[in-house]
Amino acid sequence: MSAPEPLEPPDSVEPVSAEPVDPEDPRRYPSTIGGAFYLLVLAVVAVALVVVSLGDWRAGIRLMGGALVFAALVRLVLRRRDAGMLAVRHKVLDALVLALLGGALLFLAGSIPDQPGGF
Repeated sequence: MSAPEPLEPPDSVEPVSAEPVDPEDPRRYPSTIGGAFYLLVLAVVAVALVVVSLGDWRAGIRLMGGALVFAALVRLVLRRRDAGMLAVRHKVLDALVLALLGGALLFLAGSIPDQPGGF
């Protein structure tokens, strides 16, 4: 049995390189403002996980939920080409998923009662 033939790209779609058009212009990292916001949200979530692991779970979960709600707002404001890693699907769907997850975390952190004899 021989290896299958490689697929050819369709003629109607022009290939686009992710590299800069001008080779003299170095690529920036992150290359979009949305990428910078994505890294900020990621850093806040990492800090929130540290706060949770240190024992203040309610504050850590609130911080994480707030970061996700912030990411939803940023996704709504930025254009698709500027959104970077925050853009996964359509703008409204991305923002809705982030806002629902963040809101759920905020709601759960506020509504779960303290347990006697628990942590």
